[in-house]
Parts: sequence; C-alpha cells; structure tokens
Amino acid sequence: MGQTLTGLLTSVRAIAGRPGTPPRARPGDGPDPALLAALRLCGDHLAALAASGPLTDARRTRLIASIGALTTACSTPGADAFDALLRTGQQALDNGGDAGARLALALADEATALRARSKGAWRLRGNALDALGRSEEAITAYERHLALQQNTAASRDVERRIATLRAAGDLIDEALALVGVGVGDGAAGAGGDRTAAADGEEAGTGVGALRLSRHLPAADARAAFTELVRLHTTERGAADPAVRRLAALYAEHRRLSDRDPMADPLLGGAEPIGVSGLRRFLAGRTVCLVADTPHTAEQEQRPGSSLAALIEGYDLVVRCDAVRHAAPTARTDLHAVTLRGGSPWKGPRWDRRATARLVFGDPLPHWRLALRSRLVPGAQDRIGDATLRRPLHDPALIGEPADGDGPASTAYTVLRLLDFLGTPARVDLIGFEGPAALSPREGEWIGSRTGRTDDTAVRITLR
Repeated sequence: MGQTLTGLLTSVRAIAGRPGTPPRARPGDGPDPALLAALRLCGDHLAALAASGPLTDARRTRLIASIGALTTACSTPGADAFDALLRTGQQALDNGGDAGARLALALADEATALRARSKGAWRLRGNALDALGRSEEAITAYERHLALQQNTAASRDVERRIATLRAAGDLIDEALALVGVGVGDGAAGAGGDRTAAADGEEAGTGVGALRLSRHLPAADARAAFTELVRLHTTERGAADPAVRRLAALYAEHRRLSDRDPMADPLLGGAEPIGVSGLRRFLAGRTVCLVADTPHTAEQEQRPGSSLAALIEGYDLVVRCDAVRHAAPTARTDLHAVTLRGGSPWKGPRWDRRATARLVFGDPLPHWRLALRSRLVPGAQDRIGDATLRRPLHDPALIGEPADGDGPASTAYTVLRLLDFLGTPARVDLIGFEGPAALSPREGEWIGSRTGRTDDTAVRITLR
C-alpha cells in the first residue's frame, strides 16, 4: 500500500502541482481550476497519510481509491470528474475525524464553485459542516440542498436534521434567557474576546452563560452548557425551579447531540414539538382564543360579519376541546384539548384540521396511549410532546401546586401557557361571556391582565 500511495501522490502532484505553487492555467480541455484545487487538497491529505505510517484502516483505503478515481478523471480529456469529486468528499467524511471532515468541506466548497446548483454538493457541504459542529452554517447548506431537491421523500432525513440542529440551538437560547443573559450577549461572549468572562467571574453563572452560544461548535457548546449548569446548580441548589428547568434543557440538548429525534409512526405523521418549538411557532404572532358557543359560531359563518372579519385578522386562531358549534371548516390553527375523567381516556378521534394540536393530561403512559389512539393522520402538522402535557403543574414550566378546585379549563391552561412562553405579540379572548365565561378563580387571573374589553372580546395584554 505504501508504494501505491506514493505513486498516487506523485500522479496527483504531476497534475495539480505542489503546495505553494501558483495555480495552473487551464490548457485546452484540461481540468477546471476548481478541480485542480480539489486535487491539490487531496494531495496534501495523501501526504499527511503517508507520514502517519502504514495504512491498515479500510476506510482510509477506500478514500485513497476514491482519490485515485478522481485523479484518473482529471487526467482524462473530456471526462466529467464532478461525480468523482463528490464521491471523494463523501469518502473523506466517512473516514471520520476532523481531518476527514475538513477535507470533505474543502472539496464541497470546490464542488459548489463548479456547480452552484448541485444538490449533492450542497448536501456534502452541510454534512461536513455538521460533522465539524458548525451547526448554523450546516443549516444554511442543508437549506440550499432542499431548495434544489425535487424529491420530497429523499429530503426527509435532511429536514429532520435541520429540525434537530434548530431545536438544539433553541434550547441554548432558552437556557441563556433563563439565566438572564440575552442571546446576543451569549454569542458575543463566545467570540474571541473573553474580557467579559473575567468581569463575570464574581457573578458565578455569568461565566458559563457568556461562553455559551448556539453559534459555537457543537463540542464547545456542550462543554459550555455543562459548565453553565454546574455553576448555576452550585449557586442556587438543585431544588431551585430555574435550575431544574436548566437541567431539563441541558438533558434534552445532550439527547439531541447524540441522535436525531425519531418520527413516531403512531403519531400520524405529525411532527412533535416541545416548549422551544411552540415558542417559535407563536413568536411575534397575534393570537385569538375563540369560545365554542352557538352565537359565536353563527356570527363566524354569517357573510360580512364583523366578528368573522375580526377573527380572520389574527395570525393564529385557537379552539379548545370538542368543537361542537363551529363549522367543521372553521379555521383552527391551534387546537388544545384536556383529557378528563378516569384514565385510560377514550373518546372520539381528533379529526378537526389544525396546524398544531396540544393535548393536556397526566399520567404519562395513558397520555401517550390517548395520543396514539385518537390522533387522525393528516389532521395536524405538529403535536405537542410530553414536555407540554401538564404546563400548569410542571415545575419546569409554570409549576403551580395542584389544588382541590378540580382541573383547570383548557382555555385557562392555554392562556397561562401563552403567558409563560411570552412570545405572542398579542392574545385576545373572543366570546367568553355568559355560559362560556371561565370560573371565578380563572376570571380573576384574566382580569388582572385585561387591557381592553368590548361586546365580543376580552383583550389581554401579556407583555
């Protein structure tokens, strides 16, 4: 293998030149300068392999064979070496380690320079950046791949990977917000200037927070997240609700770092979303919670109705529980339902079309069973995961103790959750008067946040 490697390196240098030599002009039908640059990078990698001693790893052997095929394609007049270039980049990535990932990224850069609309080149670039832990850049490359990919089925794994990387970044953002550090502050602290860390040393958790950022390489982000949790736990104790939430965010971040979330075939194709996903879904949007009453339903369906126009003007329309009066086609962007009575909960399937659905209930095993038996495939795009099933009493969310007044209404649970998340631009209640009025205890909480009322709506200012 040593002689074969030496001979291949000689061939590569003869075609592409040695490190430090100026790029060669393209003679006639000779290789494109980008291909020559890629081949020169391969030569540098071969030289490093030759210096590392005997090669017994099968993956390295396959990489060397790919470089040989690329060299042959580059030296054959009229040959299309682009596919050989992509295969070499993939073999470099499969070889493992930072050196292989860096070579794959460099080859992907040359490939995108050759063919800016190659979906394979952009996916290789995304995979290489992902392997190097450069998540935000990987997302950009993956999105370029998806924009060029016409086969939806072939792109599902890329879509899942993008969702995973974004979810991991959202967890970091939430952790920074939890400890009182702005996302921009965390990103700045992750850069080359560490002077703020010295000033924050006396503040305990400030050091870890300033270092943590979603823009850090994955390994550095994990280390900074670990340090942030350690410092915060030391300062406040493990029983502190904020520390418990921070630990939950850290655990979820580590889970996502280890593997992508698996699609549950029993959820009817819906995408599970957690706290961060719901916060992003609501961010900056106006929301109205519509009561299911005969009067409201009749007004919604009446042509030219001012109430119908009012509802249609919101970004998100929320409806709760079994919607008996509103038309089946009435717009529903978020449907929330509470599982009541003894478990296991049985009932009609949730077939009303909604962009997202939240199901509240406890205990966990019966909640899962209810989802799998009552969700209708295609009736929702997103379904709230287990972190959203009991927001009022979950210590990681609102954390209120259970009282003897019975379970809260679904509308009240939704309102408290929206208030806790804090990202909607505005939240209004429509039609919650008379028989649809909430309980006195719930009404008292709503009254404390009421910004405006009129004949049809209670306007709640959350922020």
